[in-house]
Amino acid sequence: MVYSPLRSLGRFVLAACAVSLGVASLGAQTPSTTAPTGPNPSRFDLFTGYSYFGAHGQLKPLGVNYSSVDLGAIGSGAYYFNKFFGGEINFVAHPDGKNDGLYSASAGPIFRAPMQNFTLFAHGLAGGSKLVGPNSYHSYQYHNPWTWGTTLTAGGGMDYDLPFFNNRFSFRLFEADYRYVHTNFGPYTPPPSGPTGGRANLSGVDLSTGIVTHFGHIIPPPPVTFTCSASPATAYPGDPITVTGTAANLNPKKTATYSWTSDGGTVSGTDTTANVTTTNLNPGSYTVKGHVSEGNKPGQMADCSAPFTIQQFQPPTITCSANPSTVAPGDSSTITAQGTSPQNRPLTYSYSSTAGSVTGNTSTATLNTTGAAPGTITVTANVVDDKGQSASCTASVTVNAPPPPPAPTTQALCSINFDRDKRRPARVDNEAKACLDDVALNMQRSSDAKLAVVGNAASNERGGAKVAAARAVNTKDYLVKEKGIDSSRISVYTGSQDGKSASSTLIPTGANFDQSGLTPVDESATKVAPRSRARRTRKK
Repeated sequence: MVYSPLRSLGRFVLAACAVSLGVASLGAQTPSTTAPTGPNPSRFDLFTGYSYFGAHGQLKPLGVNYSSVDLGAIGSGAYYFNKFFGGEINFVAHPDGKNDGLYSASAGPIFRAPMQNFTLFAHGLAGGSKLVGPNSYHSYQYHNPWTWGTTLTAGGGMDYDLPFFNNRFSFRLFEADYRYVHTNFGPYTPPPSGPTGGRANLSGVDLSTGIVTHFGHIIPPPPVTFTCSASPATAYPGDPITVTGTAANLNPKKTATYSWTSDGGTVSGTDTTANVTTTNLNPGSYTVKGHVSEGNKPGQMADCSAPFTIQQFQPPTITCSANPSTVAPGDSSTITAQGTSPQNRPLTYSYSSTAGSVTGNTSTATLNTTGAAPGTITVTANVVDDKGQSASCTASVTVNAPPPPPAPTTQALCSINFDRDKRRPARVDNEAKACLDDVALNMQRSSDAKLAVVGNAASNERGGAKVAAARAVNTKDYLVKEKGIDSSRISVYTGSQDGKSASSTLIPTGANFDQSGLTPVDESATKVAPRSRARRTRKK
């Protein structure tokens, strides 16, 4: 069998082209601008693990075959420029084979296709190799010294993302590489004279597995953002204002610092909250600015601004009401005033009225209408804040006119009887005096009142009308002569009541006396009978 280095190199180029086409196909299916699904692809990968090199080839022209190296170590570092493409440095050590040893260091491009929980990769590497051996030729043992040569590598593999430490590690399920090694040991010297020299062209598969450690991320963390707002956004001079900032996308492993400035008032605060003192601020618009930083790199700091407005002090407002709004003369009404200061300034109350008297210096006062004339009374409530700004309101209270006095009515007084003196049926006897004395007393108490005396007769009484009239006239006569009542104040009537009596009715001024069924007595036609008969004197 004739060994051809060019044929091996051709196989290596064909393998590298196939791998590159496969990776390019995967890259075409996933746009580079698409954010990864799953963990953010790493920026740098460090791989360490076990390596097996299945060597095929021999030292020419000696014709001794190289054997596979079962034990070896591999280490590589890959830096990725984007999600799919990067550069790799690879170091492989196979120091102790059966009849040879190999070290290689190479570098080249690497391609990867991140998937959910898996990553496929392919690479093509070129570099230097340090080869020794072979050390067996028939029964003689010969050994070429360690000599540098060239190596070409093409292959790929698959990594499985381990769900620990935020996907910091992956397990390389396999890495399968085709490796070509060419070493020139110098001029050929037949054995057994020492190192044989010659040229070695090796090709074989390099199988590896191990652990991949990930560092950094392709997609940088989102920049820090900072928003803030003032509360209240509108205030009056002296009102405190609190500005609250909210930072997002901070790195929990770093300590963020905050600072605040304002173009008006005094601002204080070194964390997410700042306080603004507005005591000496004039009315207008102002802005508080906040700054958060967790480093000096772009994206590690942000600013925010929160506007606020200082208003001119507003005068208070006031409303009034009266309860009750209509009262009788001399009654009271409660005046309620509700004063409000837009900036919650302290308020002082005072009251005045157009009539009556009002007392109180709080939000309620009392109107006393004693002595006030009937009509409408206006109560004015005034409120003043500590800045001297004032407001007033009015409430009306109506004082009703006093009701007219009740219409006077007649009053029935006592009645006297005339049924005890059969011989003098119209005579006012002594038993009637008590009744008539009481009548006279009522007449004296009501000096403007009049009196109606009604005489009555029994239905079977002979000359009843005249007897009834005499009874009325005799009753009047007693009141006039015995009690001194002005006769003009007494009117006499005859009535239709069945009975030997005389009734008296007091008639105050303005009262109406019902004369239905009564007949005025003609006093001139009725003779007054004395209360006692005159004694006859005997002649001697």
